Amino acid sequence: MAAASGFATSPNSQINCSSNAHRIRNSSYCSAACFPQRTRFFGDNVRYSVVVPETKSFRLFPRCEVASNAEIESKSSSLSALEILKTSAADRYTKETSSIIVIGLNYHTAPIEIREKLSIPEVQWSQAIGELCALNHIEEAAVLSTCNRMEIYVVALSQHRGIKEVTEWMSKLSSVPVSELCHHRFLLFNEDATQHLFEVASGLDSLVLGEGQILSQVKQVVKTGQGVPGFDRKISGLFKHAITAGKRVRTQTSISTGSVSVSSAAVELAMMKLPESSHATARMLVVGAGKMGKLVIKHLAAKGCRRIVVVNRTEEKVDSIKEELKDVEIVYKPLSELLTCAGESDVIFTCTASKTLMFSKDQVQMLTPVGSDVGDTRQFVDISVPRNVGPCVSDLDNVQVYNVDDLKEVVAANKEDRLRKAMEAQSIISEEVKLFEAWKDSLETVPTIKKLRAYAERIRASEVEKCLSKMGDDLPPNKKKAIYDLSLGITNKLLHGPMQHLRCDGTDNRNLNEILENMHALNRIFSLDTEMSVLEQKVRAKVEQNKKGAS
Repeated sequence: MAAASGFATSPNSQINCSSNAHRIRNSSYCSAACFPQRTRFFGDNVRYSVVVPETKSFRLFPRCEVASNAEIESKSSSLSALEILKTSAADRYTKETSSIIVIGLNYHTAPIEIREKLSIPEVQWSQAIGELCALNHIEEAAVLSTCNRMEIYVVALSQHRGIKEVTEWMSKLSSVPVSELCHHRFLLFNEDATQHLFEVASGLDSLVLGEGQILSQVKQVVKTGQGVPGFDRKISGLFKHAITAGKRVRTQTSISTGSVSVSSAAVELAMMKLPESSHATARMLVVGAGKMGKLVIKHLAAKGCRRIVVVNRTEEKVDSIKEELKDVEIVYKPLSELLTCAGESDVIFTCTASKTLMFSKDQVQMLTPVGSDVGDTRQFVDISVPRNVGPCVSDLDNVQVYNVDDLKEVVAANKEDRLRKAMEAQSIISEEVKLFEAWKDSLETVPTIKKLRAYAERIRASEVEKCLSKMGDDLPPNKKKAIYDLSLGITNKLLHGPMQHLRCDGTDNRNLNEILENMHALNRIFSLDTEMSVLEQKVRAKVEQNKKGAS
């Protein structure tokens, strides 16, 4: 299924194909609509699709969906409008199945000014999962927050309600109005959501095609989510399959050959802006010695820089980098000397997880001017999200500020080669998507298996009780056990055949279709669908739980 963001088909809407999703913008509309995908191809690391809306526009997350006039007229005239409305609401849960949805913003759809407000540090991912799963219509969740994207993956018991609840949660988290989030977000559902994450893990959706750091970040989502309530079977399985897809793409294609990272692109950008004569002599300062900072230092060393000053909270990480790069003079300075070091530097790279600015306009204005050998311009290359350098710093004379969105200038080269590598990887991703979707679809039989076993157990227990009551109270315990074991054995043998036809490993699409047909047949034969739907049970349980928590 294709996805839309903005969700309107009114005349004033604008289709924007610059993102990974089909996005329709209109401030008055912000709900979910489905669009058939006519074409799908990969170009310049971005997916584009031609879409034609099949639904009429509708207002922001309608609370109820009233049956059409034709449906109402076909009902008995004795039914009141209220009864029809209740029936419609009940049908929604019995007909709707849970969906995997990704609700996110990335460098395709939102500027860094918006993305940085939504950024969630890794240490808070577990807390975010808990808060998301506390929402009435969210069953499972995961957070992928990097410098180029902030994406929420959920299993929603209702698409419309789930999107509404998550969007409101994101708005509360970031103080960005819902209307503005709808303007910049993208939504993908089920198979499209799966394909998107697999492309992300493979480096196809990265600013720098094939970069390896994103796969490590996807792995970290799984590591962080282990044991966290809400990071459960479907979402956990989705991310584990994504890691498999990412590994296959990197080992079976040339996607990572000659690829660069955000850190190397930042160094490349700085070198492009410096006079070539100053490449070896420009004074370099790196703020932050984490993963990104370490990569910046390594790439600077590869470019011929022989002396690099590193400002960090602690010295231990800097010492470990020194051990790896013994041919380069790496000077550690504490955070308290940040401004002094900046005044003695020509190019300053910032790559920290700080939520507050490291450099303000007033602070930079007081720094000692740089020399003519570097073009009389001090460079700030800020690859942190949230940003470490205030945006107004660029208003100063002889100061130039670059952020992660400016790296597009570096990675714009070799578009044809990037396209070829992306197409090479797509066939692998398609295979992995089919495998995951088959596995996910096979999970649909689990409720039927449970209901069928419960149905058989009720009959078995009832008939055993009747038998024992007829045989009197003086029946020896060993004979009671024999009767119980006999009933259990007969029940298990009778259930063995149906259970075998409801189980699969999800690797055979033909068998999977047969299994789903068997599931529907068993539901009809034993009237298993007459019970309250699993979704409705889950929603009611969550609502009651939240009510108790509030009281």
